[in-house]
Amino acid sequence: MIRFGTLGAARITPTALISPCKNIDQAAVTVVAARDRSRAEAFAQEHGIPEVVDSYDDVINHPDIAAVYNPLHIGMHHEWSIKALRAGKHVLCEKAIASNAKEAEEMAAVAKETGRVLMDAFHYRYHPCFIRAKEVYDSGVLGDISKIDAAFHVAGHVEDDIRANYETAGGVTMDIGCYPISWVRHLSGEEPVAVTANAETGKADVDLFLEADLTFPSGTVGHISGDMRNRGESRADLTVTGSKGTLFIWNPIAPQFGCKFEVTIDGETTSETFDKRASYDYQLDAFIAAIEQGASLYTDADEAVHQMKAIDACYEAAGLPLRGL
Repeated sequence: MIRFGTLGAARITPTALISPCKNIDQAAVTVVAARDRSRAEAFAQEHGIPEVVDSYDDVINHPDIAAVYNPLHIGMHHEWSIKALRAGKHVLCEKAIASNAKEAEEMAAVAKETGRVLMDAFHYRYHPCFIRAKEVYDSGVLGDISKIDAAFHVAGHVEDDIRANYETAGGVTMDIGCYPISWVRHLSGEEPVAVTANAETGKADVDLFLEADLTFPSGTVGHISGDMRNRGESRADLTVTGSKGTLFIWNPIAPQFGCKFEVTIDGETTSETFDKRASYDYQLDAFIAAIEQGASLYTDADEAVHQMKAIDACYEAAGLPLRGL
């Protein structure tokens, strides 16, 4: 049994961790702390967490837990993940894992030093939908891949949200735009050698929209976009274009809520479907296997460093400062 302590009472926690833990016998969330104890108590009562402690330090130093979930704002990921690792805890950290690549490198170094698992919480990567996408991509059935188009846009306006503050390492690329970057990197299996980008900002240096072209060593170009402007459009999709055919996926981020998976070769389209088990459940399975069996992760600490380098490159190409500086 892997017992978790969770930092804060974040909105994502019930979906990303509490529900998955309730769906299996090998894990449970047993400790929580928040900046406001009364908020932590209400959260614990609502979600059946047996113990509330006074501080984040009390969580990471709790003797009865083996793992810490870090869904704090991105600007706090580096500090509290490192503290948890040094306290001997494995860490499941929400994305973006850090404010910049330098922070991610420091986190990865501590994970290696302590021998603890540090996982970047890109849950989609563990769902059969994306695993199948990678199989199709690598099979050669699409021919020579020229382009991957990937987008994640939301309709809501988040100007007053912490995700829209530079001080908390906010910006669309840190919040949702990191997904398309991850999709194109994981599908191609490569790291970009050239990046061009442009962005639209709201508050000073906070990107509300960013699009970029990531050119990979193979010549494949990943065109990504993240958008949290109030334009009324919501979309999460990717299209792989090859010399022999295309792969289209609608909602690769959370296929359990419905998705389209279509491979088109010579004008003939084949669709595939997947089970409704949540991507977060698959992610938890992988995290536990890494702890208990030493299993490898698609989104381990070293991979997280590459992801943050790609994010940093997008900001630099768009003429925006890196987060956390």
